[in-house]
Amino acid sequence: MKTIFIVILALVIAGFAFIYWQNSQVPELGHQAGQLTPLSDKPNGVATQTADPEKLVMPWPFKADQATTLNAIKDAVAAYGGAELVSEDVDYLRYVFVTEKMRFRDDAEFYLDAQTKEVHFRSASRAGKSDLGLNRKRYERLTELYNR
Repeated sequence: MKTIFIVILALVIAGFAFIYWQNSQVPELGHQAGQLTPLSDKPNGVATQTADPEKLVMPWPFKADQATTLNAIKDAVAAYGGAELVSEDVDYLRYVFVTEKMRFRDDAEFYLDAQTKEVHFRSASRAGKSDLGLNRKRYERLTELYNR
């Protein structure tokens, strides 16, 4: 019985160590030619630029102009809370959201497409296979805050 307990404990510790390692790996993200980095095959993200209907969300319309739009995104993220701005350009914002309980890191990006006057969005969890719908819920709440 003691051996079984030790094996189970070792597996649990190894599982947590793996999740911690995944969570600490910073993905290479950004945009090229108007496209954000594609999502992985895992069901732990959403994006406006995906062919997968399970992961698809709608882009946001621009506000009055690009600068106003950028500020409206920043205001929405600030109101949502729990995010750190890690990259900013005139047409791009990248945030890392940290979940409250387990401290998981999710990368969220906003690309402002000046030609179509749309804000493209991508949000995905770094660790685990499923996010239990958190990235979609975050998108929906950010959409509400952006549209205020």
